[in-house]
Amino acid sequence: ALPIYFLFKIERGVKMSVEINVDNVIKKFGDNTIIPGMTVNIKNGEFFTLLGPSGCGKTTLLRMIAGFNSIEGGKIYFDDKCINDVPAHKRNIGMVFQSYAIFPHMTVRENVEYGLKLRKINKDEIKEKVDKILDVVKISEYQERLPERLSGGQQQRVALARAIVIHPSVLLMDEPLSNLDAKLRLEMRSAIRDVQKKVGITTVYVTHDQEEALAISDRIAVINRGVIQQLGTPHDIYTRPYNQFVATFIGYSNLFRGYLKIREGKKFVVFKSGYEIEMENLVDEVKDNQEVIVAIRPEEFSIVHESGEGLEMEIKTSTFLGKYNTYEIEALKDDIVENMPALEFSQDIGQATKIYGVGDKLYLKPNSKKINIFTSDGEKSLIKGVEVYVK
Repeated sequence: ALPIYFLFKIERGVKMSVEINVDNVIKKFGDNTIIPGMTVNIKNGEFFTLLGPSGCGKTTLLRMIAGFNSIEGGKIYFDDKCINDVPAHKRNIGMVFQSYAIFPHMTVRENVEYGLKLRKINKDEIKEKVDKILDVVKISEYQERLPERLSGGQQQRVALARAIVIHPSVLLMDEPLSNLDAKLRLEMRSAIRDVQKKVGITTVYVTHDQEEALAISDRIAVINRGVIQQLGTPHDIYTRPYNQFVATFIGYSNLFRGYLKIREGKKFVVFKSGYEIEMENLVDEVKDNQEVIVAIRPEEFSIVHESGEGLEMEIKTSTFLGKYNTYEIEALKDDIVENMPALEFSQDIGQATKIYGVGDKLYLKPNSKKINIFTSDGEKSLIKGVEVYVK
C-alpha cells in the first residue's frame, strides 16, 4: 500500500482527515420530520457506512454533513469545529455521486485536474498529484479519453480520483455503485475500500445494499425512519442484531414465536410446537413464560434424525448455489412470525452427506450459541452484551 505522503504533499495548515460528530441533529422538510434527533461519532480515518431502506434518512444525513441540506436542530462538528454555518464549498469535502457527475467534454485527466485548478495550484504540483491519483485508482492508461469512451466502472474511478485528489478532510459517497452491473460492483467496492485505506481519509458511505456494507465498512449504522437501530462492526451487526428490523434487513433471518421457561435456574426458549432449547446467554432480566421472537439465520440449523431433537420441517423448494444448497422450508404455522415470506435453511455442500428433495421432511436443530432472541415486539435483543451502539 502506498503511504499517504506518496499520494499528496500535505500543505501547511491542511489536515488530511477529521473526526465527525453528529450531535442530536434534526432534519425537517416542512412539517415532515426526517431525522428526529440523531447522535453519532465517526472516527478519524474510518470507513463508516449509513445503511437502510429507501427514505430512511441516510442520504439526508450525508447531505447535511456536506452542507447541501439545512440543519433544523443540533450540531455537526469536524473535530472540534461546528460546521452548521460553514458553506458547502468551504467544508473541504470530496463527494462521489451515484451518477458520477463527471464532465462529458473533458478528458479523464482534465476531470481530475478540475478541483486543483480551482484552488490555483501550480502546474507542476497539479501534474504530480494527478499522476499519483490516476495510478492509485488504476486509470492512468485512460487519461486522455473522454468519459463516453469509458465503462461505468472506469467513470466511477474518475469520479473517485477527482474527489480524493484535492485531499479533502472528508470523503462522502452516495450510493456510488448502484448504476453498475453485479460484476463491476464487486470490482469497484474492492477498489474503493483499497483506495480509502491507502489514503486514510474519513469516509461516509451511503448504501441500501447489505452485502456491500458488510464487505467494505469498518462500522455500519443501520437506520430506519431517521433513527439508528444499531451501530457496530459488520460482524457484530450480522451475528448479534439489536432488534428484529436489523436481523431481517441485514441478511436473512427465520422468525419464530416462542416463550421463555425458567427451570431450576436454567433458561429455555420454547417454540409453539413444544420444542425447546436451553439458552445460556440470555440477560438476567428475562421472566418465566415471557413471550419472545426467535431469529435463526439459514446457516444456523443443523440436521438431526430424531423428532424430539429438532424442529420438524418440510422442504418446499431446493436451490443449488455451488458451495451451498438453499432450501425453502415449511414449519407448523403457529411457530412463525406473521408476514414471514418463507423459511430458509442453508446446507454446506462440503459437509453434506445427502442432498434433499422437495417433499422431504427434516428435523432441524438451531445452534443455541448463535440464534438471537428478541422481546415479543421485536424491539430489543435479550442476548447478553448486545447494544445499540458498539464502539
